Amino acid sequence: MPLLDELNDIWEEVKVSFKETYDQAFIDLWFDPLKLVAYEKGVIRFTVDSEYKHKKICEKYIDTIKDGFDAFLGFAPEVRVDYVPDPNKRRFPVGHLVAEKMKRQMEEEKEQEKKIIEAAEFGSANLPYRFEYTFDNFIVGSSNKFAHAVCISIANNPSFLEAKPEYENMMRSPHNPLFIYGPSGLGKTHLLYAVVNRIRENFPTAKILYIRCEDFTNQLIDHLTRGAMNEFKEKYRKCDVLLIDDVQFIAGKASTQEEFFHTFNALYEEHKQIILTSDRPPREINPLEDRIVTRFEWGLLADIQPPDLELRIAILKKKAEQINLVISDDVLNFLAENLRSNIRQIEGAIKKLGALSFVTGKEVTMELAKGCIIELLGGEEPVNITIDKIFATVYRHFGVKKEDILSEKRNKDIANARHVVVYLIRHITDMSYPGIAKLLEKKNHTTCLSSFQLIEKKIAADPLFSAEIDGILKEISEK
Repeated sequence: MPLLDELNDIWEEVKVSFKETYDQAFIDLWFDPLKLVAYEKGVIRFTVDSEYKHKKICEKYIDTIKDGFDAFLGFAPEVRVDYVPDPNKRRFPVGHLVAEKMKRQMEEEKEQEKKIIEAAEFGSANLPYRFEYTFDNFIVGSSNKFAHAVCISIANNPSFLEAKPEYENMMRSPHNPLFIYGPSGLGKTHLLYAVVNRIRENFPTAKILYIRCEDFTNQLIDHLTRGAMNEFKEKYRKCDVLLIDDVQFIAGKASTQEEFFHTFNALYEEHKQIILTSDRPPREINPLEDRIVTRFEWGLLADIQPPDLELRIAILKKKAEQINLVISDDVLNFLAENLRSNIRQIEGAIKKLGALSFVTGKEVTMELAKGCIIELLGGEEPVNITIDKIFATVYRHFGVKKEDILSEKRNKDIANARHVVVYLIRHITDMSYPGIAKLLEKKNHTTCLSSFQLIEKKIAADPLFSAEIDGILKEISEK
């Protein structure tokens, strides 16, 4: 039989395991108040000093606690929870007026506790818990800093503050609705969950609904089929914060657009916070009713672009640190130069490298990295292979060898070929100018910028030269 203190240690581990299903705020609300007081004849006994929580825990979470212990003990013990009032909360000072004041204070605290519990239950059936997505671990760069800043502003001061008397002295964010758009895999969903987690922390009684647009449509169809549209409307128009992910899937769905239009209006008129994400701006979502496009644009539009080289390197470093993977700067730069499409691709590369390193017991070398990313590139060639093609193609067209382009020679033919190489590398690979300068063994990246701009101007001014560059690009892409 485990001793009580050992069982308490196991209980702490059980609560940690709950993080796979629930977020920390939910665990704090329902499981932390439980005090493990005894283990007798296979029965684990807890006490809780809230009558309301005692009732809800006994109704909903006893089996969850049993399963948690089963995972650690190898058997499911019987679990009992008793309501034991805190005597310190019941002790009133002498004096009728003081006692009445304390009683009112207790009733107010109980009502506040009830609101927090109702808010947690309101979102629990609709919000997949992703407590790991926060503003602190969102890596910010030039391509996403505006969207990140706006989301923080909203999370700290959501628009629903105006509709709640208890927050009358707080400044609300003017950004409602917020429409975030950009290609898949760039962090839009991360920002939504970060908003959710910050609002939960700052405003625990707020009723939050996060849903993907496809699920919103499916729920609408289900309620229409069951003749339960009042239930659907009550659910979505009762929330303080509505977050809809991938709202572009509303396109072409007349019934969904109709209900969304009325839900949006109802929430907006009551100053409830609305945040939407899409893979494209509102006017590029087709077919979409004009009145909905207009509402999408009532607030603020914030785009997220693919990460630039510096941000990709920062993301790679951060992801590698999270799994204790040591990667040299050369390998990091190689990965960043080749993995350009989205953050999910970058995460996949780091996870795969970590797995390969663990299985083989080898350090992450350039050869391991090259082998790892072939699958992730989906048929694309690594940048180093593309650059070799660029040098070979320029040699065939201009008769200038790679060694001459990398040299300090400045005659007209070599300088022109060097300018073209810079243009092609930048145009095809999106490599940074400092990266190109390092590749060409030059110290000053501004020289590479000047070369790129020089070729751009020459293309615009000389149709024959433009056609020649187009031919070179086609030749490189076909090889």
